[in-house]
Amino acid sequence: MARARDFQPGPDGGADAYAETLRRTLRQLWREVLLRRAPQVAASLDSAAPVAIPRDNAAVPYLQALNIWFQLLRIADENVAMRERRQAETESGPATVPGSFAKARAELGAAARIGASGAEDGICVGPTLTAHPTEAKRVTVLEIHRRIYRNLVALETQRWTPRERAQLTDDLRSEIDLLWMTGELRLERPRLSDEIEWGLQFFRDSIYDAVPLLYDRYLAAGFDPGTLPEIRFHSWIGGDRDGNPNATTKATSDALARNRQAILDRYLDGLREAGARISISSSIVAVPGAEGIALDALIAERPECRSRNPGEVFRQALTVIGNQIRALRDQTGGYRFLSDFIADLKVVEDGLHAIGAAHLAHRHVRPIRWQAQTFGFRTATLDIRQNSTVTTAVLAEIWAGDGGPAPQYGSCAWSERLRADLSSPALPEVDPARLSEAGQELLALLRLMHDMGEGVDRDALGPFILSMTRSTDDLLGVYLLARHAGFGAETLDLRVVPLFETIADLRAAPAILSELLQVPLARRSLKARGGNRFEVMLGYSDSNKDGGFVSSTWELERAQRSISRALAGHGMRPAFFHGRGGSVSRGGAPTERAIAAQPPGTVSGRMRITEQGEVVSSKYANRGTALNTLEVLTSAVLLHSAAPAPARTAATPEFDDALEGLAGMSQTAYATLLGQPGFVSYFQQASPVEELAMLKIGSRPARRFGAKSLDDLRAIPWVFAWSQNRHLITGWYGFGTAIDSFRKVRGAEGEALLRRMLRGSALFQLIVDEVEKSLFQADMRIAARYASLVEDAGLRDAILGAVQAEYRRSERALLWLTGEALLAERFPMMRDRFERVRAPMNDIHALQVDLLRDLRGRTTGKLSVPLLQTMNCIAAGLGWTG
Repeated sequence: MARARDFQPGPDGGADAYAETLRRTLRQLWREVLLRRAPQVAASLDSAAPVAIPRDNAAVPYLQALNIWFQLLRIADENVAMRERRQAETESGPATVPGSFAKARAELGAAARIGASGAEDGICVGPTLTAHPTEAKRVTVLEIHRRIYRNLVALETQRWTPRERAQLTDDLRSEIDLLWMTGELRLERPRLSDEIEWGLQFFRDSIYDAVPLLYDRYLAAGFDPGTLPEIRFHSWIGGDRDGNPNATTKATSDALARNRQAILDRYLDGLREAGARISISSSIVAVPGAEGIALDALIAERPECRSRNPGEVFRQALTVIGNQIRALRDQTGGYRFLSDFIADLKVVEDGLHAIGAAHLAHRHVRPIRWQAQTFGFRTATLDIRQNSTVTTAVLAEIWAGDGGPAPQYGSCAWSERLRADLSSPALPEVDPARLSEAGQELLALLRLMHDMGEGVDRDALGPFILSMTRSTDDLLGVYLLARHAGFGAETLDLRVVPLFETIADLRAAPAILSELLQVPLARRSLKARGGNRFEVMLGYSDSNKDGGFVSSTWELERAQRSISRALAGHGMRPAFFHGRGGSVSRGGAPTERAIAAQPPGTVSGRMRITEQGEVVSSKYANRGTALNTLEVLTSAVLLHSAAPAPARTAATPEFDDALEGLAGMSQTAYATLLGQPGFVSYFQQASPVEELAMLKIGSRPARRFGAKSLDDLRAIPWVFAWSQNRHLITGWYGFGTAIDSFRKVRGAEGEALLRRMLRGSALFQLIVDEVEKSLFQADMRIAARYASLVEDAGLRDAILGAVQAEYRRSERALLWLTGEALLAERFPMMRDRFERVRAPMNDIHALQVDLLRDLRGRTTGKLSVPLLQTMNCIAAGLGWTG
């Protein structure tokens, strides 16, 4: 076994030297674990020859070893990135750190207009955690990853003695060994309650602590304390019932209770620590004036607390506050309003300031107040999501129960009945017993939303997000169902958020919203909760599945502009909620660049995004990465919103016309591929899409309503399957045809325009960059291996031939556009990271193809552990699933 000093990171000879030392350290420790647990695997990995992975159950330890190695590489990359950020701040100052508040402040200078016209309502960002089934790792494994990361941070310190460093190294080796013994596969599909706990773990481990540190950085950058950004976390875990039969009203109530319990427990811990630290005696330092009077009044609310810590008014006050929180947690009383809790904390802060103990206030009390302002008594606002198919079916069921047949959905009679019922001062009572289980469940959910609006934290439940919003009637149907559930007739205290997902729906969105705002009840309700802001959610996944990457990206841009214009005509502004996933195909571009590429005027200080599956663990597993994630997100919104007017350049019509043409040609090429005879059969046979259901990575089914068409298949398994077989068509297909066609039609003038766009259009730059990354990760030789699984040779040759031809066109087009000789030369970090896993990934793909062929050749399908492991390994190697 190597000695401890062999694992000490080298001197600061540059980030590359440190990163290489760290990877060698981890590889040596990984190898030592393998020598002990699977010596045959270690011997094979030590050989100069390619790894020969067995084609049966003997493959299990090989795949387990490679999966752990991919995980260790990712953790090392995370450690290196955070270390580089700290070093940059130390050596060159915080204003040089990309994505930092300090850099944003330096760029904005005196022209920053936070709280003025650029972002008149201030800055508000809303990360939204979802349990979309794209996280292939178990919670237990994620916790081991977190401990490994913290061990690496500890090893960075140069103060350790050889004995202490050896102990840290032993701890690190032990965690890698524990990874081996734990295993990465879930043996059972997670329950919704497991997913709720999974989400809360990120808050407990990192997010609760990261938010006060974020605000500290904001103030340290020189921004006015009066412009402190608002961080408002949302969650779909327990509230998203779109196609998930496990998300019942009871499950939603359970999620609310557990979210509440988690944050109240954190407040109690913080208050106990503050009380232990603030040991100030009034006989030595008395609190003067109004601040002293306010402290006395606070303590007088609970006279019994005066007998504890006599003469120590701060401890007494913190005890009073703690007792209120404890009573709230135990449901025996406590604060009636969140604002009262915040006000009491401010009393303690002000008292400490009054006696010249500002540091104690900032260190021990202000963080709790900032947490209260962010997390309330809820941890996160729990959004509700349901599909329009369900809401319209329940409404039709209610109408049919009135004694006559319900009108046909989409007909004039349906629309007329909707509007007539909405304007009626009273509605006939609905007998729940006469409704189906789905109908009873939906009305029970809406009643819960009504009751929670009157609770101690009215933001505990968020909006009702309507998936697959196709018409104004879909939205009005939710309002009518809410009235049947007990909401008022004049104004509904309910936010209904349309989710436009397909390209057709994105194009129809402006007209849908304009028509909605002409309905008095809807307009009054929207104004009551949102003022002049109308929240609109945009779906990246289904629009990509619908039209391909280039088309989807342009349609989302165009939809935001047209929605903004439509709402402006009604005196309202949009607050866009971006349904982004982890992969490029689902909107997973770098946060700061994706925000910078948003159309001018569409952010205006507000940004909500979904953080899905493996994205959550990559961004929020550790306090440092969570802090960095939130700072990058918030500073990007700040820059987009508060920059002086000249920096927010208007759209360029010439660029828009070109993008419109490129998107149309790209979509035509993509639709032609999907429309080829037998395409669905090719997809099912040349990918593991059907076998993905065996990979127990989420509580939701892979299909919304059990059908087996491409239209009904969720975007997540769609992208997952195309990444597993390395076609990756969702990230690039159609780009080559679009560029080639544009050049042929426009000639030299068009070529010059494309090059100007690459320099001057943030959106086109984003498209080109992300297409290049997708092309680099796609592999046509591996794709051909998977295509060999297609039984019909003619079908195989036709579809694979089309994919390979378009790949060559796209590669040529991209290299012509960028002027580079090879793909990903512009992204050396991404290229090097992928090259470190390319060779073992090739072996894993070859094994997966053999296992799929074997499984499908049997008369009865049987769970194949090696096959499931290959899916996990490929996801780990790529760094994302769907």
